[in-house]
Amino acid sequence: MSPLLVVSILVGYFAVLIGISFLTSRGADTNTFFTANRQSPWYLVAFGMIGASMSGVTFVSVPGNVGKIGFAYFQVVLGYLVGYWVIIGVLMPIYYRLNVVSIYTYLEQRFDTWAYRTGALFFLISRTIGSSLRLFLAATVLQLFLFDAWGIPFFVTVVITIALIWIYTFRGGIKTIVWTDTFQTLFLVTALVVTVVVIAGKLNLSFSEMITAFQQRGYTRIFHFDDANNTLFFPKQFIGGMLITITMTGLDQEIMQKNLTCKTLKDAQKNMFWFSFIMAGVTLLFLVLGGLLHVYSEVNGLAIPTYTDELFPRLAQTKDLGLAVGVFFLLGITASSYASADSALAGLTTSFCIDFLDFEDKPEATRRRQKFIVHAAFSLVFLLVIIVFKAINEKAVIDAVLNVAGYTYGPLLGLFSFGIFTQRKLKGIPVAVVCVLAPLLSYVISLFAPVWLNGYKIGIEVLLLNGMITFGGLWLVSKK
Repeated sequence: MSPLLVVSILVGYFAVLIGISFLTSRGADTNTFFTANRQSPWYLVAFGMIGASMSGVTFVSVPGNVGKIGFAYFQVVLGYLVGYWVIIGVLMPIYYRLNVVSIYTYLEQRFDTWAYRTGALFFLISRTIGSSLRLFLAATVLQLFLFDAWGIPFFVTVVITIALIWIYTFRGGIKTIVWTDTFQTLFLVTALVVTVVVIAGKLNLSFSEMITAFQQRGYTRIFHFDDANNTLFFPKQFIGGMLITITMTGLDQEIMQKNLTCKTLKDAQKNMFWFSFIMAGVTLLFLVLGGLLHVYSEVNGLAIPTYTDELFPRLAQTKDLGLAVGVFFLLGITASSYASADSALAGLTTSFCIDFLDFEDKPEATRRRQKFIVHAAFSLVFLLVIIVFKAINEKAVIDAVLNVAGYTYGPLLGLFSFGIFTQRKLKGIPVAVVCVLAPLLSYVISLFAPVWLNGYKIGIEVLLLNGMITFGGLWLVSKK
């Protein structure tokens, strides 16, 4: 695609986002920014959460990995479904009963300020790193499709990327994001469907022929029960997927903030229920796309990149697949990256304002000023983290950061589980000490597990290990 076409597409895309922001932020105050006045239609939240839950990493990594592990990733997705239903039945009733703005307020009401601030701090660390990664990918795509041709440095690309998010979120906050995420999810799903249809057409494959082609290459295998040491072993993948959903959705201010904008608990539960099935269907379609990309490469004698995340972007730029695929790839990856990053920026701003600045006790003028400063500060933090990623080694750091969630969300899993499933009391700095030591101990165990456990490698289940260590440590420092 020519740089002029790319610019035209992106200008039109962000013009619509800014227009939505203008309409949704009229008359907005800080309550609108944080809660959307609890008036969001549940079906908009459900659909928009698809884009927010899937990042640009998902957009390229899931299809790219099919050549290595087939459809085995769907084992994790089945765990996601169970995790969403736990959120519906256990966590949502708690949040609505307490009428919280920040979900970590639960920890203060159940324990004390130390537990409350510790939980919020782990969220801030986790989401800042994860969201910076997503924005890094969005900036990299813009650099590849546009700014390299103009000789513009990557730093400027990142500044533009973050500035665009800040422009359409700083006033309306979560109310704006509910609507912009819906718009962006529409582009993400459309891009996915269009690409699948075009590639299947190029290969002249009917649905049954496509499945046969996948089977011949071993792509359709989902379940792995034969080797417990294998990271694809079903119990590992399933339990890991369930815990990832409970922690990275149910214990994450960014995602739950959207659910808490629904009018009632029943609406929020309805939203999450339907979202879980839509999410599973969209993910399955990404796996189908991955199979088609690999088959297309094989049939046309194209080499598979060493880093398979590059497979989809490379093919999208070729003339063989046509202009439509290139355009929708650009829109899809932009939508997936921005939909997850914009809600993260609002979630981080909300958590810091409510959890660390005692926001609700201050006059509206003070709230507006501090909210503006915090929103801008997190935008700057995103910029700094992305530049560090680029300076160190982006590919290695991307792989490493994807594993960080198992360590940073483990203490949240332990804290909330301890509060829900026990009646014991926690107080003071020992809570923070346990939550800091648990990830460190989990890392040591994970590092030496192959030696101690006859070759067993801890993968996605490190989140469970981390949560259990946190739970046990909290039991030791708690009182009846």
